Amino acid sequence: MMQIEGVESLPRALVLLGSELAVVIIICVVLNLIARLVLGRIGLIPRMHDHQERLAGIRRQIRLVLVFTCIALCLGVVLLNGYLIYRQTDPYVQTTEWIDAIPSDFWLKLALGIAKVIGLVIVGRILISLLQRLLNGMMQKAKAFEGIRANDESIEVFFTSLTSILSNSIKFLVLIGAASLLSMPENLVSYLLTALYIYLFIAIGLLVVKAVAAIVDSLDALSKKYSSPDNWLRHYEKLSILIPLFRRCLEYVIYVAVASLVVLQLSFIQHLAAFGPRLTKVIGIFFISRVIVEVGYIVIDRFQQEQEHLTEKERKQRLTLVPLMKSVMKYVVFFTAFLMALNALNLNPAPLLAGAGIMGIVIGLGAQPLINDLVSGLFILFESLYLVGDYIETGEGRGVVESIDIRTTRLRDPGGQQHILRNGQIDNVINFSKRYTYAEVEVGVAYDTDLDHAYAVLQECGRQIRENNSNVLDDMQVQGLQNFGESELLLRTVTRVKPGCHQQVSRDLRKLIKEAFDREDIEIPFARRVLIFKPQDEKKLPS
Repeated sequence: MMQIEGVESLPRALVLLGSELAVVIIICVVLNLIARLVLGRIGLIPRMHDHQERLAGIRRQIRLVLVFTCIALCLGVVLLNGYLIYRQTDPYVQTTEWIDAIPSDFWLKLALGIAKVIGLVIVGRILISLLQRLLNGMMQKAKAFEGIRANDESIEVFFTSLTSILSNSIKFLVLIGAASLLSMPENLVSYLLTALYIYLFIAIGLLVVKAVAAIVDSLDALSKKYSSPDNWLRHYEKLSILIPLFRRCLEYVIYVAVASLVVLQLSFIQHLAAFGPRLTKVIGIFFISRVIVEVGYIVIDRFQQEQEHLTEKERKQRLTLVPLMKSVMKYVVFFTAFLMALNALNLNPAPLLAGAGIMGIVIGLGAQPLINDLVSGLFILFESLYLVGDYIETGEGRGVVESIDIRTTRLRDPGGQQHILRNGQIDNVINFSKRYTYAEVEVGVAYDTDLDHAYAVLQECGRQIRENNSNVLDDMQVQGLQNFGESELLLRTVTRVKPGCHQQVSRDLRKLIKEAFDREDIEIPFARRVLIFKPQDEKKLPS
């Protein structure tokens, strides 16, 4: 028979290997029978009659775990014996030495520990099943609260995550308990506890993020439901644009807190946890600055809306100053928030501001057009050259002023196009909205027209338009014969109207004049085209 060096008897080694495999298989079979017996007894309890399917699922899971464990142990036994033979060590002798070194009560303690572990696994599985039922009932009650459906998805995500976290935590605790019951090394138990803490911190942090989403969605829906112009929620619609930002800021705060707690569990990077509170302050400063800006917008808009006792000029002045006030307030708040954020990060802003001042001087030398725009914008505002709502004309365009910023002016021309003009380039401004303006209308009549009769008709048209149009301030003035044309006499009229109304009044007046001239048989000359057709076969007459 083949002899392997270091192995006294190969058949004995093979018999030992078979015996070890048989012991492993028998232990797994016995454990499966014990688990089946225990679960069968539990199933006989009256209260557990409704949970037979879950008990059957637990039995299947235990059987599956035991099968995989048995296969893994058998492979381990085969590999261990093969390794001993490879090292030229007799497996029988080595196994005998290991068995002799084991205390006499080890096997009893091992059997008791395994039995306790099996019981612990069963208890953990039952707890998970009960927990799932409890949380499912709580989820249904939360969905039915106040009959609000907008937050159902957030609530479902929250409770699903909570169920998963608690189930995994119970499994972690079962694993740690099994390690303790089987007298595993204390370092292993300590590492498992640290891993459990890190998992709980991360999982609970993510759960809180989902809870924040559910709570914010619920409060948002309730606020919209109960808001009305008569209660303190009347401004909620304007502030609701902060809800997404509020959620993001809370999420970032939670992430920073979770990261800090995780870092504290790892001794080699614990010093990084000091940055957590600083970052939280920065996030809070940023969010509060946005809230201040939005509240400031509401206050400024409220100031603008109080126009009952204002003149037209004062109303336009307010419309002009409101965008400027909003811009200045926003920049001041954000600049202050930036300085506070630097302070929260323990950074001295003084050197940064000094460097920014030097940089500003350098940049300013190359930004003279920008400075020119800013200075021109200030003079336009302070001198009230034109206001929002005025109709102006410049070399760059004409139209109604929509807004005046420190750097630019925006015009809307009669064609609906918006012109954005730099304040430094605006010159030769013609303002049609100062006190009054004239609607100028010129109309041509034939040379054989009775001018006195035409003047009378024009005066009647002026009287009609003043009666029917509140924008007309005075009677129309017929200034007389303006020019001798090639085929017409050009008559000129002017009508004083309210600022910015001259174009529409001119259109209405032209319509009245055309209708009146048609009634009075006053001809308005226009060019006529005469076409002469010559036959192709026409011969030239002899000269």
